[in-house]
Amino acid sequence: MALTYPWFLLGLLGVAIPIAIHLFELRRPKRLLFTNVGFIKEVRLITARQRKLKHVLILLTRICFIVFLVLIFVQPYIMAPERTSKQQITGVLVDSSPSMQAGVNGEQTYFDQAVAQARELPDAYSAAGQFILAQEGATPTNAVAFRGELNKLQVSGQSADMNNMLRRFGTANRKVGEVFIFSDFQKRAFSARTLEAIDSAQQLFLVPVGGSAVRNAFVDSVWLDDAFVRTNADILLHVRVRNGGSEAVENCQVKLFVGQRQATAFSVNVPAKTPVSVTARVRLAGTVSEKCRVELEDYPVTFDNSYYFSLQPSPKVRVVDITAQQVPPTQQLYANEPLFTYTRATAGGLNYQVTEEANLLLVQGQSQITAGLRESLRRVVQRGGSVAIVPTDNPQGRASYDQLFRDLGIGPVQWEDVASKPALRSVAVPERRNPFFRDVFGVQSRQPVMPKAAPVLRWSRSSNEILRLQDGDGFLGAFTSGKGTVYLFSTPFDETRTDFAQHALFVPVMYRLAMQSFQREQQPAYRLNQGTVVVPIDAAPGQGEQVFKLTKDSLTFIPSQRLQAGTLRFEVPAAMREPGFYTLLRGNQPVATLAFNNDKKESELAVYSADELRQLIGPNRKNVQVYDASAGESVAARYKAERVGTPLWQYCLWAALACLLAEVLLLRFLNAPKAAEPVAMAA
Repeated sequence: MALTYPWFLLGLLGVAIPIAIHLFELRRPKRLLFTNVGFIKEVRLITARQRKLKHVLILLTRICFIVFLVLIFVQPYIMAPERTSKQQITGVLVDSSPSMQAGVNGEQTYFDQAVAQARELPDAYSAAGQFILAQEGATPTNAVAFRGELNKLQVSGQSADMNNMLRRFGTANRKVGEVFIFSDFQKRAFSARTLEAIDSAQQLFLVPVGGSAVRNAFVDSVWLDDAFVRTNADILLHVRVRNGGSEAVENCQVKLFVGQRQATAFSVNVPAKTPVSVTARVRLAGTVSEKCRVELEDYPVTFDNSYYFSLQPSPKVRVVDITAQQVPPTQQLYANEPLFTYTRATAGGLNYQVTEEANLLLVQGQSQITAGLRESLRRVVQRGGSVAIVPTDNPQGRASYDQLFRDLGIGPVQWEDVASKPALRSVAVPERRNPFFRDVFGVQSRQPVMPKAAPVLRWSRSSNEILRLQDGDGFLGAFTSGKGTVYLFSTPFDETRTDFAQHALFVPVMYRLAMQSFQREQQPAYRLNQGTVVVPIDAAPGQGEQVFKLTKDSLTFIPSQRLQAGTLRFEVPAAMREPGFYTLLRGNQPVATLAFNNDKKESELAVYSADELRQLIGPNRKNVQVYDASAGESVAARYKAERVGTPLWQYCLWAALACLLAEVLLLRFLNAPKAAEPVAMAA
């Protein structure tokens, strides 16, 4: 046993006070009334014995009271098996990731349990103990301020990685002697390597909370078949539902909302650790972005039952057709379709501002490729646009085409000999599994009649061979160039070379070339912890430099941002914690609606139990211990018993009160006068 404040033992000198009172009481005379003088001697003996016993008992109770009262201030305790050598700062890490919102049967969430355990931790230390939370800008504080900071903690979709949080308590902060981690210890986020951030001289205590949920359905992802979203047309939307638990989820109800309208509902069975994909058809009526969400009915884990995303109708695709023909076959094709903005130009009268804004730049039948046109084509693919080249059969322009192919990184490309009467060869039936032809062909009962062509170009390999001739040579190939794509036809659209422009396949192929040239940089949904978000922004001439803001209800965030070449890059603000829809403002003008969700990894419920953590740590890490919070004993009590010791001052308090009670009882009952018995008088 040891004493916390041994100098309070001087208070034992107060024992002299009841002893002095006792001696004084013995010398006090007391009047006794007798009915018979003959009994005086016997009464003296009996009364003296009673008074001596009573005074001794009262003296003992008073001495014991003073002794126990002094021990209350001395605070004795039974020393712990492992004693902390010196007073240091105690670090506390409370996991605030979204997975901590899980709970069982409507009870406290794991996050609430962790905060409750951490609040009791200062009770295991002295009043001078210092504590620090693992968060940005935290400083050591006393117990009262520490509990105040715990009350401010909130679950955040941007919670820092545990490795980064532990580094704040690592070798860079030698004053932190002990570190407590309150977490659910997801297997996807925690490993033995995580402990390497802690110095071996520091004591680490792992406190697993929760982890008893066994099934959890959540939306893994949502995607479209085509990046080009049409208005007033059916859109195929794919929803992938996954089960992050170890038991199957039966009859999970899934609802899809477009705006405030419920678009569809269905029920799915989701096996454990296995994704299930379903397809829904949705339709957008307007031209503005729609706030969409997928709602699941899944219990008891509900924090991930909503998945937010936005659907933005695609703007018109800008097609620039560079041709010497007055009425090229592509003019009627694109000009009559409201999906496209069609511009016809010649190589000599080319407006380079128009080419900078084009999604698809179509070059057909040019006898020569000028240096200016070649540079425009190169810049289109460098920024992510598409170029479609229909070659000429004029041998004099081949050198300029070869230079263009080299600048675009296409090759090797060989020219065919041009005959006066070219031999036409049939184009092979398109490969239906090619993503280029998705949803283009219906069910066909007989072999289709394909167009014929006499190629003037031949290439050995392309990124995607869209159409081939029956002998294997290419007819239409796609080549990756820069950030964009180059589509190359092997023959001019001249009727002597091919009947492709008159064939039924011409329209869907040219439509797909234009629609695939559209690239949507804005994603349907983002993650709160993904860091950087890239959003395309239309130019706003005359408005000058303005600050972009994110708003949600009454909240406003100003992120770190950079606007360059029509693209806004910004960092997700650390204060953005909740999933949902955020409006992107330029000044006070809305420019986009962005949907943010928690990281889907947070929905994986595989966690380490206390026993699994001990096995993971192994016997070599003596500075790491696991406290099981579900064992019924609080972490503070467990730590106090092992590291601080068992305090005895509470027992001393009860003993002092018992002494007071004993003294009261002695004074009450030993002083009670007895009724005098009648004495017989002598005759």
